[in-house]
Amino acid sequence: MTDKRIAALMLTCPETGLQEAVLQYSAYVLKICRTKLSGICSEEDIEEAVSDVFFKFYTYCKSSSRKLKTARGLISVIAARHCNDMLRKKYRSSDTVSLEELDKEISDPGGFGEGDYDLACALHRLGSKDEEIFLRKYFYGQKSSEIAYDMGLKTNTVDKRISRGLEKLRTFLKEDD
Repeated sequence: MTDKRIAALMLTCPETGLQEAVLQYSAYVLKICRTKLSGICSEEDIEEAVSDVFFKFYTYCKSSSRKLKTARGLISVIAARHCNDMLRKKYRSSDTVSLEELDKEISDPGGFGEGDYDLACALHRLGSKDEEIFLRKYFYGQKSSEIAYDMGLKTNTVDKRISRGLEKLRTFLKEDD
């Protein structure tokens, strides 16, 4: 099922849309959660994080009157933010934190909100190839060389697309304000 079809289902029939989203994107969300949480959280915590991501996605779609443009982008943003929240809670609960653990956490504002929806839409507006590069770089945590190899591009092409894409994202997000 296509991303657009899942996005449309979340508006018309959220339960069916959620089922399709889980089928389509569960491995994708698991990869994001494992990348951000492995070595810090248990496998059970990571699996619970995946469930939480889909629950947040479902509740957001049910409560929002906005038309969902991209399920994948929104799920990616929710997954990354949820994992960052889990890391923050983990760090607060421990007395000491290693520099390696601190280095893993990306600093971003707290919970999931309308700004996250705007970010997901802005990522979608970049186009499918650039959106995939951004998701792999910032949500999967892949290196530019890995992305280039997987997508059949040169490493400097990936870096240039990221640089240009960041400028486009700034423009898109300013337009939404």
